[in-house]
Amino acid sequence: MTTETSSSPTITRSEQRCFGGTQGFYEHESESCAGPMRFSVFVPPGASKDHKVPAVYFLAGLTCTEETFVIKAGAQRAASELGLAIVTCDTSPRSKRYAGDDASWDFGQGAGFYLDATEHPWSESYRMESYVTRELRAAVEASFPVQTERRAIMGHSMGGHGALVLALRNQGLYDSVSALAPIVAPSQVPWGQKAFAGYLGDSQARWRAHDACALVASATIPSTILVDVGAADKFLERELRPELFVSACKSAGQSLELTMRDGYDHSYYFVQSFVEAHLRHHAAQLSKR
Repeated sequence: MTTETSSSPTITRSEQRCFGGTQGFYEHESESCAGPMRFSVFVPPGASKDHKVPAVYFLAGLTCTEETFVIKAGAQRAASELGLAIVTCDTSPRSKRYAGDDASWDFGQGAGFYLDATEHPWSESYRMESYVTRELRAAVEASFPVQTERRAIMGHSMGGHGALVLALRNQGLYDSVSALAPIVAPSQVPWGQKAFAGYLGDSQARWRAHDACALVASATIPSTILVDVGAADKFLERELRPELFVSACKSAGQSLELTMRDGYDHSYYFVQSFVEAHLRHHAAQLSKR
């Protein structure tokens, strides 16, 4: 099947029945990412052109693809019950290649950090913010039975950073936002500093413009932000630093519900354990619209 969108045809790679709905994997040409990009959509039972449902966009972490969350998290059962579509995408462009783009696992391929790069050569195709907020959204809303006026965003690790930052930078685009083990202060931690230096250069102003702790000082959102972090996460003190986001939200007056989960680490076992709570949070927020 090929479905026309406002930008390019969406090509179906596979579709499977799942909890009464359909889990599909798709591909389309992306202007933002200068080549083909893959994404997935779970459509819950009962969704149709006459009964469109809200969509939750999930952004995955370092090294992941559009398949990781939908295969590992087990989110479709709750999404089916709640009547939510789930959209995922790849974590970086894959077709355009650059020297050193696969030299490390935390920069380049699989590590797009959900920003629009300003530095050559990455600026040619590493435009993940534009892709997620405009191009992917337009393709999904044109080709699937999802609502155009209600949507949520969530993510894990690097994707948690992406969810927080994209919601804060694009006021009004997402009605609800949550994160699992997010990188909340990338300007202050090694993962973020490496990525920002490579993609954004040495401009501290550009760095702050993609840092949730910096953004929330002037760009709060009306809904409560939900965050879960594993207390046994090996990246907790070096890369995640959730206490910085707690402080930033308190100073800004941003409503935040952050819970440290005893014994949980950074893995998808952690994600599996709390994804339903996050989807229920989004369903409740979206129902207020």
